[in-house]
Amino acid sequence: MTALALPEKPRGAWRGPAIAAAILLATVVMCLPGIGIGADLGAIARNWQNGADKIFKLLQPDWSFFPRTIAPFAETLQMAVIATAVGAGISLPLSFLAARNTAPNAPTRIAVRAILNVVRAVPDLLYAAILVAMVGVGALPGILALVLFNVGILVKLVSEAIDTNDVGPLEAGRAVGATPTQINRTLALPDAWPAFANQTLYVFELNVRASTVLGLVGAGGLGLLIDAVRTFYRYDQLSLIILEILIIVIALDALSSAIRRRLV
Repeated sequence: MTALALPEKPRGAWRGPAIAAAILLATVVMCLPGIGIGADLGAIARNWQNGADKIFKLLQPDWSFFPRTIAPFAETLQMAVIATAVGAGISLPLSFLAARNTAPNAPTRIAVRAILNVVRAVPDLLYAAILVAMVGVGALPGILALVLFNVGILVKLVSEAIDTNDVGPLEAGRAVGATPTQINRTLALPDAWPAFANQTLYVFELNVRASTVLGLVGAGGLGLLIDAVRTFYRYDQLSLIILEILIIVIALDALSSAIRRRLV
């Protein structure tokens, strides 16, 4: 009988542990005082009673506060729906201008991408703070901030999806003399539509979460109410708002998953 020999270890097996060790080392170094941010993990042990007290209050929602949350909650959903619809409408044509397959004109493509990089670099909360100073407190600055945020995200994701599609039909359309608009509408759009719909649903979920935060700077929605109850340390009322946000996020995630299954 011949003895069984163990197979040789695959080449490059050391790379995974080495990468994990490098990431761990970099994380530790970044937490050191003087070199990194100087994170004081001991503060958690010293102040655990404050955290326990806040958690205990959060576990006791004030159910009588629910009627007060209905109007701001509805405004939050309205902001998310309007911003998603407007942002998606603007993003679709821009996605074709930013994709290499559908925008053979390099200067135009580069200019569109450069502008959208600037738009995407600014956080939505900063957009909201600036727009509140320009147009006043309310839902309008929140919607405008979300639209800018949506355009930056959607165009990047959808244009990258378009770049991965088969270029054969597009080249055939150019060969027979079709215009760029005709090619994009009849050939590129059907291939890009599933990715566009999928990313739009994803952005809608982000908008619901973001619109609850934008109110902290006066941009309407639940954020205004969150800021009010937080100012008066009403953690029982804050707990109810968090619970409502959690429920709607779970419901939206289930709805989006069901729609995505039908799109694929």
